[in-house]
Amino acid sequence: MAVLDHEGWRKAQAQHMSPQTLSLFAFLAGIFVIAAVMTDWNWFFEHPKAKFFVDAFGRNGARFFYGVLGCALVILGLYCQQFRF
Repeated sequence: MAVLDHEGWRKAQAQHMSPQTLSLFAFLAGIFVIAAVMTDWNWFFEHPKAKFFVDAFGRNGARFFYGVLGCALVILGLYCQQFRF
């Protein structure tokens, strides 16, 4: 196991995303998903990766699922920003 000196540690840290960036990304992704749910964007729900949930739960069920997912992402982003994770 290699021991990192100060410069090696800084390089290793620079390769990872900061917690503030991750929390902002989660918050913005949640807002985006909530906007897709509220406006019922066809291009969002007809995407092959979303089509699985549309086929499994129906269009309204998929909208509900993605609404919960969007709210969870917004809460996660706010929580991580508040407590500096």
